[in-house]
Amino acid sequence: MSSVTAPIRVLIADAFPIVIDGVRSILQHSPGIQIVGECSDGGETVEKVLQLDPDVLVLDLKLPRTDGLSVLRNLQAQDRANHTKVLLFASAEQKDEFVDAMKLGCSGILLKDNPTHLIEKSIQKVHAGEIWLDSTTTAAVIRQFASPNDHPNVPSTTPLNGSKPSRERAQLSQREREIIILIAQGYKNKEIAEKMFITEQTVKNHLHNVFDKLGVSDRLELALYAIHNSLHVKS
Repeated sequence: MSSVTAPIRVLIADAFPIVIDGVRSILQHSPGIQIVGECSDGGETVEKVLQLDPDVLVLDLKLPRTDGLSVLRNLQAQDRANHTKVLLFASAEQKDEFVDAMKLGCSGILLKDNPTHLIEKSIQKVHAGEIWLDSTTTAAVIRQFASPNDHPNVPSTTPLNGSKPSRERAQLSQREREIIILIAQGYKNKEIAEKMFITEQTVKNHLHNVFDKLGVSDRLELALYAIHNSLHVKS
């Protein structure tokens, strides 16, 4: 007897009803997603997360009463970050707040000008425990982290999510360093393969080794490692 996978339970929080209607109209045709609630201000969002216990919160930054970053802080204080994954639904103009959102436990950032089919895909990814960032948002996050004056309390070898410290970079080969630099610049595996004249599978193999050597778990941590250790400015 085959098991039936439970749908991903989603709560939508946005300041504009027309945006909520649009996201709902897209997701209601996805059999693997169930919309469990909608809200239009930050205070209500925190209450509904605690009440409805959604798998994924699609969160606007510019909510009235309590903004998106404050919602994330409240959820962290309520110890909700580990269960309810947060997908930031933001505009490119809000990029200065992306780093703070990631530090507060946000699992991904979807820009509002992205193609509509990415809404479902990004929800699925963050629900599966992955980080969702496209090359544009990755670059924005990295640029924000690149300035030590903006984030003086982040140690040079501490990954963003507080996982185990990175190991000595002396273990890295020259080829691995080159790949890390390209990751930090926002390139995808296929683009890296083309630039380095190697196969995409070879890139994946190198990344697997790099993740293991440095003790990082995803591309964002790896990019931040590159920034913190100034690999992104080396040739």
